[in-house]
Amino acid sequence: MGHRFVENLPDLIQPEEYQDHPDGRLVRLRIRVTDEGVEVLGDAMRPEVIERVLRSLGQDPIDQMLCG
Repeated sequence: MGHRFVENLPDLIQPEEYQDHPDGRLVRLRIRVTDEGVEVLGDAMRPEVIERVLRSLGQDPIDQMLCG
């Protein structure tokens, strides 16, 4: 299973929310039906968490944006 790095993805978690979740366990998913199928967009404070969720859905490749 691979990753495809993309330039932009919508943020589902805003920077000001990090202080309310010091344990880093916040995860958000947006699921919608498009003309191409079902789109699952995820955001998590810990990347390994959202990667695990998307892998469990059988998504391949996973589009990922590098942030820093």
